[in-house]
Amino acid sequence: MSDETWLVAGLGNPGPGYAGNRHNVGHMVLDELASRVGGKFKSHPSRAQIIQGRMGIGGPRLVLAKPGTYMNLSGQPVGKLAKFFSVSPDHVIVVHDEVDIPFEQIKLKQGGGEGGHNGLRDISKALGTKDYLRVRVGVGRPPGRMETADWVLRDFSKTERASLPLHLDRAADAVESLITQGLERTQLKIHGS
Repeated sequence: MSDETWLVAGLGNPGPGYAGNRHNVGHMVLDELASRVGGKFKSHPSRAQIIQGRMGIGGPRLVLAKPGTYMNLSGQPVGKLAKFFSVSPDHVIVVHDEVDIPFEQIKLKQGGGEGGHNGLRDISKALGTKDYLRVRVGVGRPPGRMETADWVLRDFSKTERASLPLHLDRAADAVESLITQGLERTQLKIHGS
């Protein structure tokens, strides 16, 4: 039985009005992971919805979390959960939307800049480091002169929604692979596909 604990935080905005937005793809990936773990999200005092479970029989302990704050304030719940469950930053995985990656692509990294993503900036501040793992789920760049903020707060298009389940499934696979295989092997597998 593994005693390692991993905190997986899927970023998004709270409430049904944002549920289908590109900005909420982190929440969508967490829903896929929740179905694999077989749990239901419950409120936690950290201002997040969480599920505790294991990845497979005897596998690592997982805390799946959807911060209940708006995206830009994701740091407080993630920081509190990391402290509450004694999870070091190298065992924190943040799943988020990324406009600099085309839709249906996923990129993984540890540390580095936040690329103007205010949710990541807030998490880095709360954890006191940028050295946590990120699953960057591509949502593509806005068309024409549309502002990035307007783009990410729009729902996925009809065409995108047709292939979205597969995109979310691959992102959930990437999270599981990060935990079991590590960053480099997962990057080779995910970035090469």
